[in-house]
Amino acid sequence: MVGNSKSNYANRPAPGLPGLKSEWSRLLESPDADGVLRTWHFLDNDPNESKLTILCVHGNPSWSYLWRDLLTHCPKDVRVIAVDQLDMGFSDRTKSKRTLEMRIQDLHNFTQQLDISEPIITIAHDWGGPISLGWAQINQHCVKGIILLNTAVHQPERVLAPILIKFVRLPGVLQFCTQITKIFIWGALHLTEKKPSSSIKQAFFAPYKSSRRRKGIKRFVQDIPLHKKHKSFKTLESICDKLETFKDTPALMIWGARDKVFSDQYLGDLEKRLPHANVHRFADAGHFVSEEIDLSKIVFTWLKQLEIPEQTKLSYDEVSSLTTKINDAQLTTELAITEATKTQASVTFGQLNELIEQTCYGLLSLKVIPGSKVALMVYPGINLSALLYACWKIGAIPVLIDAGLGKSGMSKAIRSARPDFLVGDRRAIFAARLLKWPGTRVSVKKLSKIEQTLLVCKSDLPSFLSLTPIQLPGLPKRDAQAAIVFTSGATGPSKGVRYTHRQLESQRDALMELYEITPEDRLVAAFAPFALYGPAMGIPSIVPDMDVSAPGTLTAAHLVKAIQAINASLVFASPAAIANVMSTSGGLSDNDLEILSKVRLVLCAGAPVRPQLMKDFLSLTPNAKGYSPYGMTEVLPATNVAVPEMQTSTKGVNVGKPAPGVEIAISPLDRKGVSVEKPTSQINIVGEVKIRSSHTFDGYNQLWHTDALSRTSDNWHASGDIGSLDQNGDLWIGGRLIHVISTPTGLVMPVSVEFEIEEIPEVQLAAAVGVGPAGRQQIVAIIEMLNTSTIIQAAPMSLVSKIRSITSSRIAAVLTVKRLPVDRRHNSKIDRVLVKLWADKALSGEKVNTK
Repeated sequence: MVGNSKSNYANRPAPGLPGLKSEWSRLLESPDADGVLRTWHFLDNDPNESKLTILCVHGNPSWSYLWRDLLTHCPKDVRVIAVDQLDMGFSDRTKSKRTLEMRIQDLHNFTQQLDISEPIITIAHDWGGPISLGWAQINQHCVKGIILLNTAVHQPERVLAPILIKFVRLPGVLQFCTQITKIFIWGALHLTEKKPSSSIKQAFFAPYKSSRRRKGIKRFVQDIPLHKKHKSFKTLESICDKLETFKDTPALMIWGARDKVFSDQYLGDLEKRLPHANVHRFADAGHFVSEEIDLSKIVFTWLKQLEIPEQTKLSYDEVSSLTTKINDAQLTTELAITEATKTQASVTFGQLNELIEQTCYGLLSLKVIPGSKVALMVYPGINLSALLYACWKIGAIPVLIDAGLGKSGMSKAIRSARPDFLVGDRRAIFAARLLKWPGTRVSVKKLSKIEQTLLVCKSDLPSFLSLTPIQLPGLPKRDAQAAIVFTSGATGPSKGVRYTHRQLESQRDALMELYEITPEDRLVAAFAPFALYGPAMGIPSIVPDMDVSAPGTLTAAHLVKAIQAINASLVFASPAAIANVMSTSGGLSDNDLEILSKVRLVLCAGAPVRPQLMKDFLSLTPNAKGYSPYGMTEVLPATNVAVPEMQTSTKGVNVGKPAPGVEIAISPLDRKGVSVEKPTSQINIVGEVKIRSSHTFDGYNQLWHTDALSRTSDNWHASGDIGSLDQNGDLWIGGRLIHVISTPTGLVMPVSVEFEIEEIPEVQLAAAVGVGPAGRQQIVAIIEMLNTSTIIQAAPMSLVSKIRSITSSRIAAVLTVKRLPVDRRHNSKIDRVLVKLWADKALSGEKVNTK
């Protein structure tokens, strides 16, 4: 029978459903849990020979159609079987109430009847998850891997059951929403962020056209065990308890974070039960995550990696050395940190060590344990350093999120990290309460009883100081996780970057070796992340009076004050900070210039820096050597270049030679700018920059697929930058891979074009983007000029002529705007994706207001 979706008997879907091939549709008789013969509908690609079988189990209210992407794109030697559970999809309607235990037995009997070849990978969604896991526990001998999408096996403590499920279960509502009407199906499909097309929605409705066919949906909802007395509670509890038997079975979790039913708390619960699982969390996807992502690409990439022998990770008996310098008896009375406040509060290394220990006692009193994630939303200074090093000392994992990400970016970051604890100033604690950020809250400053109650704040740092000393746990091992640091979000969504203690130690050591940092040095960190390394290096540090989330707020006067406060010898700043120092340097006195002359080293990092800007800055610090280390949150330093060697050309900007212990290679590109080949060290080959070092990050947090694509099996990290190596071994960077302009005459790197244009005095900043189809793009320059409108306009012909006369690439059009969009952290990295969108619209005749 084909297409009779009103019958109680199993049948096949009518042909023509989008993405579904009729030849996949099969029927099979199998005894159910009670021994009654039932007919199942299922999808099966049934290759001639298969080395692996994927068993797909849907939830409620969907059917096997959910897995069509896997059948469409599976390798020739992989069999994909997607079942319609009894009472669901196009399988038999049993007229009985099927419990979780019965459904597991139903599925087991079906697979026995089908005689599926081993090994088997299970994949399941929604309440198909517990059924699939229950089946896997019966058939553990043949299960090679487990994949779960938005599901649950347990109701986490202090987490309310899903409101939508509780609502639908209300008397009168249940029958109406799940059986009489299609509201439950419609609502489930609209739990996605990207709404499915009308034809896709109709395909999901296809097996459920009559009220009689929808009865299974109602009974499925009724079988969700929301309390201990429910008939399926013990079965679910047993599945949950036995998950530890899969500790050696590869597992992958693919999660839509905007699910209104299975929230992140359920993901967290599953992670605790399957701590070895790979996780990819999609921040902007909903309940039907498989409808919003390229599911097959992720699944088959993961399966391919299972075939690669796992590399043995180095195991270190040595403990972390990140806090060693702070304990150095020789530094007890030496200055450690000074704050650029009115009082200029400061601590010695001895005082900092005592403060760290008291902070350890406080964290331990709150039940922070090794492996706990602690979000530190504190301004750089004494408190942040004490918290950071206390976390490292007891084995907790600091989560560092830049305030420059803004409210939305910070919310996404903190929800993806899901910290157990959150320590913050009053603004952060208020935001955490208002925006419902996860984590037990701890305030930096003392709160009143009313504030503590309203903000649901557990404790505060001043309270830690009066705690009685207790025995601290041993220092963490070097290969233990040490931090999750979020990227700036300048080149895509902000990602959590995981580091181990060993990798952070290697980064510290690489910086000290590269710049010959000694105990006599003192650091001004206008590049806030590196203020935190001062204590680890055993040198004093200060963050200037500035908004660290907006580096362009640093003035020349405040830089001088910071240098004077600690008699600094090192200055570390971003290009935006240095640019504003130069623009505010006109009022510096002779005494200010004398203070600046004592600096021996200036470092500029965070974004491409114009050589002339660095040369101008060094005129203020005549006794300093200037360098620009190239790198990223994932690995810094990667290369280093001295100011005299900084130059630009059609290849981009010279970022120098590899730093100590770093290897650089290039993966060549095809004509459309796609990285296609293995890394090579050949000179003058343009491609994606690959980096390998001992201080390269450990992986991306909850972004398994991104991580898998960003590194090779032999540990090359794909930087996402485009560049080439020259005959001297220097690396030239031309921009981001996604920003490469593929013209009819070849690939053009945007940075080289932009630097050429920025030589024109009236140009504040320039962006070069490609407009048109890949391989035939035309170069459009968008120029920032302060005396222009927020509405994008065509540049005056005099300026266009001047630009075309000095650029080595053909410029098709020049547009002007008052302000180009740059990242919040560095105020330097241009959002070329947005600029390209502006250019596309403006050139097609639309009015584009960038206000």
